[in-house]
Amino acid sequence: MANLPSNKSPGKDQSGLRYPTNGKTIYHRPLNRTKTSELSQASFAYLFSEMVSYAQRRVTGIQDLEKRLNLQGHPIGLKLLDLLLHREPARTQARPLNVIALLHLIKIGVWTHLFGRQADRLERSSNPETPDEYMIIDNEPLVNAFVSVPREMSQLNCAAFVAGVVEGACDGAGFPARVTAHSVGGKEEGEMWPGKTVFLVKFAPEVLEREALIGKS
Repeated sequence: MANLPSNKSPGKDQSGLRYPTNGKTIYHRPLNRTKTSELSQASFAYLFSEMVSYAQRRVTGIQDLEKRLNLQGHPIGLKLLDLLLHREPARTQARPLNVIALLHLIKIGVWTHLFGRQADRLERSSNPETPDEYMIIDNEPLVNAFVSVPREMSQLNCAAFVAGVVEGACDGAGFPARVTAHSVGGKEEGEMWPGKTVFLVKFAPEVLEREALIGKS
């Protein structure tokens, strides 16, 4: 009896979706056409300045503006962590299981994906009363490089947008936290890093409780 032809073709599952023979989908491909191509800084500066202008509409003060910038970045971080892990080989495709592993992934992986380099430092609060606080330090945040802040808004730090990305990554990984951006660089002449920013990551109480239980096991 002759064999009947199969309706299932290579690279196609029963749901009708087609997959490349190498197993890689669109999520494995970089957003740029080539690995060496980069987004124009002029294009980025224009886009981000428009985002700041949009967030600035009908705000009641600097804190309100920073909160809106934070909210703009949060959904990006929420999805970015999954994307970075999905691009990893299957043998290393493991989600972070503790705070340190998560923060190292953000300091190295998230920063490199967004800005082409790692963040400069990662520190834990030395204050025994705040064991839930960690700091990611960036000496020159790219988002602040093209923003001219008026004198009356000198306390504004537009890196609140990046703080939102970090907060979204923490939430997406199951480590809820509140992340804020703080300017610590001096404005004095000769200051090496006048735009230095500290991203203060304050984890929720349940995160520390889980860390303590993991440490005992």
